[in-house]
This record gives sequence, structure tokens and C-alpha cells, in this order.
Amino acid sequence: MRLPFFSRAATFAHGIHPAYHKETGNQPIRRFPFAPRLIVPLSQHIGKPAVCCVQVGQEILRGQVIATADGFVSLPVHAPATGVVEAIGVMPAANGKMVESITIRVYQADGQEVQVRAPRNIDAMDKNELLAAIQQTGISGLGGATFPAHVKLSVPPETVIDTLVVNGAECEPFLTCDHRIMVERTQDLLRGIRIAMKVSGAPRTVIGVEDNKPDAIAAIRAALPADGSITVRALETKYPQGAEDTIIYALLGREIPAGQRPASIGVLVNNVMTLAYLGRLLSSGEGIVERVLTVAGPAVEKPGNYIVPIGTPLRFVLEHVGARSNASEVILGGPMMGMTISSLDVPVTKGTSGILAFGKDELPEEEPKVYSCIKCGECLKACPKFLNPSQLGLLAAKREYELMAERYNLDRCFECGCCSYVCPSHIPLVQQFRIAKAVNREKATA
Repeated sequence: MRLPFFSRAATFAHGIHPAYHKETGNQPIRRFPFAPRLIVPLSQHIGKPAVCCVQVGQEILRGQVIATADGFVSLPVHAPATGVVEAIGVMPAANGKMVESITIRVYQADGQEVQVRAPRNIDAMDKNELLAAIQQTGISGLGGATFPAHVKLSVPPETVIDTLVVNGAECEPFLTCDHRIMVERTQDLLRGIRIAMKVSGAPRTVIGVEDNKPDAIAAIRAALPADGSITVRALETKYPQGAEDTIIYALLGREIPAGQRPASIGVLVNNVMTLAYLGRLLSSGEGIVERVLTVAGPAVEKPGNYIVPIGTPLRFVLEHVGARSNASEVILGGPMMGMTISSLDVPVTKGTSGILAFGKDELPEEEPKVYSCIKCGECLKACPKFLNPSQLGLLAAKREYELMAERYNLDRCFECGCCSYVCPSHIPLVQQFRIAKAVNREKATA
């Protein structure tokens, strides 16, 4: 039985309640210093990488375009600091791949003011001009998805968007950067929402915020326009409340058909961080050169939310926040859907929402032993997509990957990790599903 979407704190059926560790949500955003060198990847977004337009030895200014967009589904890259281009070549990224990057030796005495900008009168711009301007900012989905913002807001003429859903759930444990953005940059957020509404044609907006952030809800509510076109609604604090499918159901009571996108049911979803930066940068004509992210975890002595220049090596970040010497595991993003990294020399990118550090004493001494499925049904109770993770796991063990997709809706899984979290047999279900999807994709393109 699905929960009613009109309950006081809107929600969805199933999901889990992990320990949230949201202590940094009460701390104001602080600015980070420049690292001596910044490593700026040319591919920080879904789509084609940017094309480098500077040379080794060239002096550059903060905010200057150093790589141009290569087509529509691509974004430019802006210099996050004033300095000199020290190297151009492949460098390691957080996902283990080698990507074309620009290394900048920073002029440490220079300030953090953006020196290259082209102010715009966005009220006088039409939809196409706004979309072009949004692309020029270089903004991608700052919630972690990294989809170019202008592409997501480009609604086909035959598609009618009746509601813009703004995702302020931030349901991942430890992460609180969205929370602080909603509290401290409320006007930026509302400006970004109005721009997104103009571009997409959406006549109304609903902002969903989990009810463990009452100060964020109050700050937004106090700034809402009187015409009722933008509203805010409390969501139950539950994981994965911030997934597109679940937040749309919680706020609107609508379900996305299998294989379709939210636009097919008249909805467009954007993260609060993405829209706040859109509202902050578009009129000033600046490119994105930094972002707010959470640095936390038991091995961090000075946890908080920081404005960090893009390209800052993780090693520099952790040294600055006093990461303990016993820090043995670092995760980019949240602990549920984030990525464990093997090198601290990879940089912060546009999609880095958090850096979490854990010490040896906070981790199990050895990997938990995996047992056979005991058919307890806990994964079925947790899955927000009403799938059967137990059956999918049994098929994965037999490498029946195509059957998983054809008969058991593997592609409906968005890899939230709820099933793995509750499994008493410690079966790495979500990892098995990722492998199955990758194999099926390879076969489809062979």
C-alpha cells in the first residue's frame, strides 16, 4: 500500500533511515584558500569534454574561459584561479580514468574575486538567449549528476512542463551543503528558480525540503513570492527521499513510467545547489569557478561546508581541515551512493558535493563475510522502486544479466543502495546490479 502524497510531511513508500550525522548543517559556509596548484579536468559533466583553448606558459585570470564547449551537450571550463598554465595532459580522475586536464600554478598573492565577467540583463533575454547564457556559465548538475544545466532546461516544443520540482531533500548522511545554501543563499535560489521557470515554461514550482532542516524551510518560506507560483513543502526525513522518482511522488503523487523521464509527466527536477548558482552567476556573467561542498566524517577535525575552488586536490582539502593521520578511507559524495577513491591527488570537480574521511577505527577490521540469501524479505521492504533485489541478486550470481533486465526490471533500479544496507547476509546487491547493467550496455552496443 503506497503512502498518501498529501500527508503533512510528504514521502514515499519503503526506504530506510540510516544514521544521518548532519551536525555540519548548523555551521555557516566558510571560504577555502587556494592550493598552490589546481588540476582542472576538461570533462566534469555528462557529454563531450571541453576543448582546451590555452597554452602551457600562458597567464590566465580567474573566471577566464580556458576550455570551450564542444557542441550542445558540452560545457566550457573557466579558470578557478589567476596563475599560469603549467601543464596540459592526462591526469587521474576520481573514477579511476585518465582525463585531459589543465594544471594551473596559482599566484598565491592574488585574491579570490572573479576577474573576468560579462554582466547581462537577463530580464531582456528570450528563452534561447537564456539557454545560451546558461551554457556559458559552465554549470552542470551540482547535486552530483553533472548533467549540463542548459540541456536539462531545454524542453522540446511539444513537451509541456506544468511543475518545476526543486530538490532540497539532501537525504545522504553527512552532506549538508544544500542545507546551508538554502539558508544562506535563499535569494540566489529564488532567482535561479525564476530563470528555470522562464526557460522551461513551468507555471509553478514546488520546493521539497526534508523536515530535519526547519531553518531552511523557514528561510525559503519567508522569501516566497506573494503570487503563490513558488511553494515549499516539508518532506519526511528518509533515504532516498531526494531521488527524482521518489521526490516527484512525494510532492506530486505522480509516477514516472518505465523508461521515461520526468518531462513525460510534465515535471522538471533541479537540485537547489544548481539553481542557486544559476541565480548567482547568470546576471553577473561569470563562469563557475568554485562550489560549496561538505567536508566531514569521523577523521576530520574541522568538518563543515566550504567554498572550494574547482581543481583543488583532495589532499590539500584534507590537510586544511585537519584530517587525522589514521584516515584510511575517503568517499566523494555521500556514503550511500558516493565513490571511494584510491588517490588523494584527484581534484574537486563541479560534481563534488562532499568529501568524507573515515579512520581505521571507524571501519570494520575486515570485510564482512557474505552469506547466502535467507529470503528474509528485508530488501523488498526497503526498495523504493518495489523491485525484488533478492531475486535479482540470485540471477546476478548466475550471470543471468539479460533476464534481470527483461523480466525483473533491472533498469528501474537507480542504485540507491537500500537493499545492500539492510541485507543481513551482507550480499553486495547494488554492486552486482551495477555490473549487470554495464554488461548489458556493452552487449547492446556491440
